[in-house]
Amino acid sequence: MTNSKAPSSEYILANRTYWDQQAVSYADGGRRAWAGEPSWGIWGVPETQLRLLPQDMAGLDTIELGCGTAYVSAWMARRGARPVGIDNSPAQLATARALQLEFGLEFPLHLGNAEATPFASASFDFAISEYGAAIWCDPYKWIAEAARLLRPGGQLLFLGNSTLLTLTASELETQTAGERLLRPQRGMHRFEWSDSGGIEFHLSPGDWIRLLRANGFDIEALVEVYPPDGSTTLYPLAPLAWAQAWPCEEVWKVRKRTETAESSRPLLCR
Repeated sequence: MTNSKAPSSEYILANRTYWDQQAVSYADGGRRAWAGEPSWGIWGVPETQLRLLPQDMAGLDTIELGCGTAYVSAWMARRGARPVGIDNSPAQLATARALQLEFGLEFPLHLGNAEATPFASASFDFAISEYGAAIWCDPYKWIAEAARLLRPGGQLLFLGNSTLLTLTASELETQTAGERLLRPQRGMHRFEWSDSGGIEFHLSPGDWIRLLRANGFDIEALVEVYPPDGSTTLYPLAPLAWAQAWPCEEVWKVRKRTETAESSRPLLCR
């Protein structure tokens, strides 16, 4: 694994290739998510426990950044939202469109990079990413774009791996997180795991706070996700006992400030 700060965009193509290759193995999971009640993360923690989505989303313009098979957008549509999804992978979007036909629920899906979308500024009331832009896009680019897309007072939620998991995770997907720090927290940014063709991005909590505030967001909550007893997962990132002792996932809930201030101008780079 390498943790690099090099300013490069080759990861966009690398991640498109990676997810086009992975898409077929995510189709069944996408179908189950479309058919079921909302649940989150690798453990499927129920929405009734986390309460991430507003119960009534009638009339809200929403965007899913890195939508994959677009099940989160489907959940929001069923709550009355007007969702839009964008994803970097044509193969993932093909699955999403097939599921739209299967479940009789249509909304716009766009091929593109969540760091630079084709949408007008202040187009959305609510933006969300579950393991989409949250870990597969450079936060120093996609957070600024999310701020541009949201209307004043709009909310952004994103879910990804926790700092603790990132620091203790094994290099290999066949092994799981342990109780020993394997890499430094200082300077977290770009991660290339030895057995993956994808390139991920993870920041420390302090860097997340500085970045979000610099882009005009007020932080409402950092939700540490703990799976309930009996939870199972298809992703061998951590044993259940580990995930119940330390969060392997976290959700940032932030809201775009309504006032215009010099300090809230988007921060495009460090």
